[in-house]
Amino acid sequence: MFGLFETGFQAFWWGNALMLLIGGALIYLGITKKMEPLLLVPIGFGILLINLPLGGLMDYELQITNTTGVSTKVISLEVDEGDRIGDNDVILTLDSGEILAPVYGRVKEVRVSSGEEVKPGEVVAVMITTAQTPLPTKPVGLLSRIFAFGIMWQVIPPLIFLCLGALTDFGPMIANPRTLLLGAAAQFGVYFAFFMALLCGFNMAEACSIGIIGGAEGPTTIYVTSLLAPQIIGSTAVACYTYMALVPIIQPPIINLLTTKKERAIYMKPQLREVSSTEKIVFPIVASVIVILFVPMSAPLIGMMMVGNLFTTCGVTDRLSKTAQTAFIDILTIFLTLCIGATLTAANFLQPRTLLVFLLGVVAFGTATAAGVLMAKLMNLFLKEKINPMIGAAGVSAVPMSARVVQVMGQKANPRNFLLMHAMGPNVAGAIGAAIAGGIFLGMVG
Repeated sequence: MFGLFETGFQAFWWGNALMLLIGGALIYLGITKKMEPLLLVPIGFGILLINLPLGGLMDYELQITNTTGVSTKVISLEVDEGDRIGDNDVILTLDSGEILAPVYGRVKEVRVSSGEEVKPGEVVAVMITTAQTPLPTKPVGLLSRIFAFGIMWQVIPPLIFLCLGALTDFGPMIANPRTLLLGAAAQFGVYFAFFMALLCGFNMAEACSIGIIGGAEGPTTIYVTSLLAPQIIGSTAVACYTYMALVPIIQPPIINLLTTKKERAIYMKPQLREVSSTEKIVFPIVASVIVILFVPMSAPLIGMMMVGNLFTTCGVTDRLSKTAQTAFIDILTIFLTLCIGATLTAANFLQPRTLLVFLLGVVAFGTATAAGVLMAKLMNLFLKEKINPMIGAAGVSAVPMSARVVQVMGQKANPRNFLLMHAMGPNVAGAIGAAIAGGIFLGMVG
C-alpha cells in the first residue's frame, strides 16, 4: 500500500527544517509579541504541519495521461509506486516519447506495464503532490479539501468581506469625504508593484496577483490570486498577511522619512461631525450600486462588504451583525489562515520566484504608504485647515492596524493629538479601494 511503514524522517530535508523555523517564528510573533495572533498563529502552525512530510493534509491527486495524441506502446517504466519524483522527471518511456512529471510529488499508482499499448488520453499513472498548480487535481487531504472548495471556489474570501463589513464603521469616511482621496492614493502601491512584477518577468495574471498585495487586504489578495494565478496563491497570501501584521514595523520609518516633525505634530480636532443613521444606512446601498456598475468584477467583494455593513447599520436586528462579527468570522479565519499556511511547503517556498514575490510585496506596502502620505501633503497645499499627513499612511487599509500606527505616532509627536478616528477614514477607503483594484485586475485579465 502507498506509504505503508514509511516514516516522515525518510522524506525530511533541510528545506523542511527551515520552514519549521519560519513557521515557529510566526507563531512566536503572534503569541509572544502579540502581532496579529489571529492571523500569524494559524498561518505559522499551517506551515509547521505541511512541512512534516507524509502527513497528507494538503495532498492532491493528479492523473498523468498519454498526451501524445496517438496510440503508443510502453517501452519502459522509470518509476515504481511510492517513488518520490521531481518536476520534469521521467515517469515512463513510450515509443512516441517520454512522459514527464508536471510537478514534484510521489507516485501513487502506475496503471500500465511494459509493452502495453496506451490510447490517447488514457491514464498511465497517478501521483500525489502538494504543489499549487493550475492542472486539474483532486484534493484528498483534510486541508486541501477546505482549500479547494472554500478558497479556490472563491467562497471563504467574499464571506470574510461580509464579516469585515459588519465590523466596519464607515462613519469617519462619510464625515470627512476627503479621506477617500487618501485611500485612493494609497492604491498607487498596487499598480507600482504590478509594473515592477512585469519587469521582473512575471506574466500579466501573476503581476496582478502580486500587485494586489499592496492593497493590504488578505481576502482580496486571495480572491484575486485564486482566479488569476493559483500557482502563487500561497506566497501572495502569506506575504500579504505577514506584512499586515508587520505594519507597525514597516510604516513608521517611511512616515518619518517623508514628513517633518512639525508635520507629524499637526493637530486635528478629535471630534468629527456626527453622521446620522440614515447616512450610514444609505451609504452601503449607494456604494454598492455605483462601484459595481463601474467595476462589475468587484461585486463579490464589494457586495458582501456592503451587505455586512448594512446588517450593522440598519438596526432591525442584532443577530445578523453579531453573528458576522464574532463566531462566523472566527470560523472563516481559522479555515483560511490554516490552509494558506499549509500551502507553503519547502518545495513551494524555497524558490527564487517565491522569494521575489515576498520582496515585491514589501515594495507594494512601502509605496502604498508613501503615496498616501504624499497625497496628504499635496492636499495641505490647498486646504485652509491642514490635515496631519500621517493619516494618509492609513490608506493602505490593513484595518485597523495602520490606523493604530498613525494614532501612536501622532501622540508621540503631539500628546494632544487623537488621530485614530481621522485615520479610520482613509483606512476604510483603502479597503474599498483594494476591492475595486482587485475587480479592475479581474476585468483586465479574467
